[in-house]
Amino acid sequence: MNTLCGANTELSRCVTNLFNPPFGLAKFNACNLGTRLLPLFSNNSIKEAKVGSKKSRIMLSVSGSGTRNEVETAEGSRPDGLTYKDAGVDIDAGSELVKRIAKMAPGIGGFGGLFPLGDSYLVAGTDGVGTKLKLAFETGIHETIGIDLVAMSVNDIVTSGAKPLFFLDYFATSHLDVDLAEKVIKGIVSGCQQSDCTLLGGETAEMPDFYADGEYDLSGFAVGIVKKESVIDGKNITVGDVVLGLPSSGVHSNGFSLVRRVLEQSGLSLKDQLPGSSVTLGEALMAPTCIYVKQVLDIISKGGVKGIAHITGGGFTDNIPRVFPKGLGAIIYKDSWVVPPVFKWIQEAGRIEDSEMRRTFNMGIGMVLVVNKETALKIIGEEHGASTTYRIGEVIHGDGVSYR
Repeated sequence: MNTLCGANTELSRCVTNLFNPPFGLAKFNACNLGTRLLPLFSNNSIKEAKVGSKKSRIMLSVSGSGTRNEVETAEGSRPDGLTYKDAGVDIDAGSELVKRIAKMAPGIGGFGGLFPLGDSYLVAGTDGVGTKLKLAFETGIHETIGIDLVAMSVNDIVTSGAKPLFFLDYFATSHLDVDLAEKVIKGIVSGCQQSDCTLLGGETAEMPDFYADGEYDLSGFAVGIVKKESVIDGKNITVGDVVLGLPSSGVHSNGFSLVRRVLEQSGLSLKDQLPGSSVTLGEALMAPTCIYVKQVLDIISKGGVKGIAHITGGGFTDNIPRVFPKGLGAIIYKDSWVVPPVFKWIQEAGRIEDSEMRRTFNMGIGMVLVVNKETALKIIGEEHGASTTYRIGEVIHGDGVSYR
């Protein structure tokens, strides 16, 4: 089948045709950081879309049926509150674009693109870190933004059960500041180490007058592999299966257009203390995205995992249904995990409705796994303080996600 898969930062997409004749696979050699290789693969990712009169980076995040599935309660109404659309990102416009793309390349919903190779699939994903870069420029925290970059792609491809093999990056700036670029690349190296993959190379582009002084842009590309019989695709999910959640480190790398608008409206600065916490707003917001690869692959190795969703752009509401067969949905237990203080501050300072929060942010859960009941008991029972897994919901007959 054809697979049109949403990568995730604000809104983006990738296309993979599983019936394309295999192309000649280039031979790759790992390169050291001093030799920046031009990426040998290209993709058709849509980087930007027009939203009204504003240009926004968006992420196409929809359910497996190609439509947005949402069942929302009427609580938390804040009619004067901010929305993602107010901040310049229109998720509905992105969903409409997905529908149009689906007419040209049917099959929407996966987190990574699959390409057949013998008895395995290569699984690929590409992404950036969105407007979190703006906060990196303001805070001067550049050492961890590379971790975010790697995380956004490797967390996507591991949802298929794929082990990441290698990563390629793209770093672009108007005038190359070698010291700054080194900090960013050190973060990329760290992200690759955390996900047990190789930094194969990348591209450094110096483009005078294209970016503001001191600013840069990042994107990345990861490729992994999984045996065909081991692919996790959600097809075997049934009513009564358990929804587990792995905690996030905070906002991760999506929703920052809205975060920045909230910050502006709040009157606080990035140096001010985050209410209810011992860290500053800048430190809380710049916390690097969790890389779940090793933890998820370890859980998968124990069996019983039926579906996995990376909670990025689109939040809970749009991402969880992407792994469900038609006719199934989920109930999420709202008070079943600890919501980090940063989300409480964002909601209160921006007077944001509950439904908007759940469709924009991860709310403290960065990865969701759907497993059978026996596996859920085993995973939670084997925890010894090294990691935490929350039982956050269950699979039901229906469509989309509801909360109680």
